[in-house]
Amino acid sequence: MPVLLSLGHGYSARALARRLLPQGWQIIGTTRSVGKAEALAREGVEAHLWPGTDLAPLLVRATHLLTSIAPDEGGDPVLAAHGEQIAAARHLQWVGYLSTTGVYGDTGGDWVDETTPLAPSTTRGARRVTAEAQWREICAHGGLPLHIFRLAGIYGPGRGPFAKVRAGTARRIIKPGQVFSRIHVEDIAQVLEASMRRPRAGGVYNVCDDLPAPPQDVIAHAAELLGLALPPEEDFDTAEMSPMARSFYSESKRVRNDLIRQELGVTLTYPDYRAGLSALLREESAK
Repeated sequence: MPVLLSLGHGYSARALARRLLPQGWQIIGTTRSVGKAEALAREGVEAHLWPGTDLAPLLVRATHLLTSIAPDEGGDPVLAAHGEQIAAARHLQWVGYLSTTGVYGDTGGDWVDETTPLAPSTTRGARRVTAEAQWREICAHGGLPLHIFRLAGIYGPGRGPFAKVRAGTARRIIKPGQVFSRIHVEDIAQVLEASMRRPRAGGVYNVCDDLPAPPQDVIAHAAELLGLALPPEEDFDTAEMSPMARSFYSESKRVRNDLIRQELGVTLTYPDYRAGLSALLREESAK
């Protein structure tokens, strides 16, 4: 029986587990919270608290390893605590690291692909570049088949714009030339599963949909789907925004996803935000 050890078993990993569990996989997931551990157990996941659990016996059981835990100022916390144990787990058939397209930095709206030099312009992006390098080093040391997935902005059930549009708190922030790439969480899960079936040690994949778009267009489309008035436009330079929110606008780029189609055979279920938002609204209406 294949066994996935999922470190930081959160939003994207849970979507993957929903695909794998019916196929007979065993999923071992870690989380920081007792409440989340209880929720994972109800979903059929063997849940453990981490930090606080020795990963060594879990690694022995795993055939596949996925890590979704973000790096901090000291680098990747998993490797800091268990790097040598992971390097010694030479039986692993597949190792996946969830990174971000933020490693490419700002290109002024130009296209990037997996061969584009990494030039992060935020602290978050720089930490991911460091963590990617750390995972490469550990996996090379242990001869492990590492796969890196650079995720665009994630949306899906519970993470769409509809609640804010309905509440009247959605904003159309206008910054000329600004574009983002996005990905529906179910398509992330599809890409990860496809990679597990077609592992290529050292593989790096951009995980995004086909249509980079200005953020205000997504909000406008959500309002149209709901039959509500468009939220007012606000100029980026004068809009009141938290430092975190403003930092997301510091990078503008279009991300290519050709490799997930060509190498992994993936056909996106939600190739653009219009298809994804329409599906989310149908799912909401069906509940």
